[in-house]
Amino acid sequence: MPQETVSLRQPNFLRFMRKTLVAALLALMAMSANAADKKEGAASNRPVFTVVKQIPITSIKDQNRSGTCWDYSTLSYFEAEILKKTGKTYDLCESFVANKTYMDRAIQVVRLHGDCQFAQGGSAYDVLYTLEHDGICPESAMPFPGSLYGDSLNNFNEFFSLLEPYVNAVARNKANKISGQWKQGLQGILDAYLGKCPETFTYEGKQYTPKSFAASLGLNWNDYVSITSYTHHPFYSQFAVEVQDNWRTPLSYNLPMDEMMRIIDNAVMNGYTVAWGGDVSEPGFTRQGLAYMVDGKKVESMKGSDMAHWLGLSNAKKKNLIDSLGVNVPEVVPTQKQRQERFDNWELTDDHGMLIFGIAKDQNGKEYYMVKNSWGETGAYKGIWYMTKNFIAANTMDYLVNKNAIPKDIRKKMGL
Repeated sequence: MPQETVSLRQPNFLRFMRKTLVAALLALMAMSANAADKKEGAASNRPVFTVVKQIPITSIKDQNRSGTCWDYSTLSYFEAEILKKTGKTYDLCESFVANKTYMDRAIQVVRLHGDCQFAQGGSAYDVLYTLEHDGICPESAMPFPGSLYGDSLNNFNEFFSLLEPYVNAVARNKANKISGQWKQGLQGILDAYLGKCPETFTYEGKQYTPKSFAASLGLNWNDYVSITSYTHHPFYSQFAVEVQDNWRTPLSYNLPMDEMMRIIDNAVMNGYTVAWGGDVSEPGFTRQGLAYMVDGKKVESMKGSDMAHWLGLSNAKKKNLIDSLGVNVPEVVPTQKQRQERFDNWELTDDHGMLIFGIAKDQNGKEYYMVKNSWGETGAYKGIWYMTKNFIAANTMDYLVNKNAIPKDIRKKMGL
């Protein structure tokens, strides 16, 4: 190629390169601006909470790798009840309750020849039953959770890999008669992993038995009732909620959904906490400490590429999206009919226990319950979750509350 031809084309080439570089730079700036806008949008959507009412509670604990939320949340509830009534702070022992409850549940499974489930889960009533029938001890009277097997917190993986097969082997035994020796072996496993329940112990210079210690806490075990809301049983009657971990079949008062919610509000505003059990498997329950009853259809209709494919997103991506939407998450307003349908089709499940201890509102005026979890100081609020009233109304399985926290007109309908 002649030299003069090359020199004539060089300016065109340089202009082309400059245009390409400028276009690339503009695209990069647009992407950076878009990312900044999204970050700024997510920050502006973040809830800013103002406390309406907050009840004193004990410290956040960590159940770690154990299915004992029922134990941690309900003992936390009774610690709050003691704090309200006496002003004293106690750290009650979850391992004591678990040790007693798992033995009782195993006996039930064996009596029924294995025709019921032996599992880590339980209910608030299991804790109330233990307090009333077996007593309790402070955390310091038994080995710290996990310490007996070299862990810093509970880890039930190995424990239950031994416990479940043991119980099922006895329960499904083909013999015509079994001895009672299996209880000795089971107690040995329970004591090896949870610690032996003390017969006596010293607390603040005074000697107690578990029963005398429970009696010294100043609570009346008859003050506590369970509340639920479904239409397959008559309202204002009592029934045992049909979930597997409700194995002791305690009765709950069945109330209309609006009255179920009124009790929670009345309890909190009058200084009472609530031992809540319900469903946190919904994508609206995030790991950052928020819970919304998300309206997926409305999310689908929202403009923006990240929001227009709600149904196709994984649960993890849904939770991230909810965290970014924050106060702008569109919610379903639950109905009594929806609660029943979700219970009957297995959408509404019994999978977690927590402690409701306050009410707060965000910058838009929406009210949330302040809820203590038992996963350590995790999430944006260090172990506290802010759960909307819609979420609680939709996902409550049942809850334990002091009957003195119930409005008088509802108590009258309940016959209390």
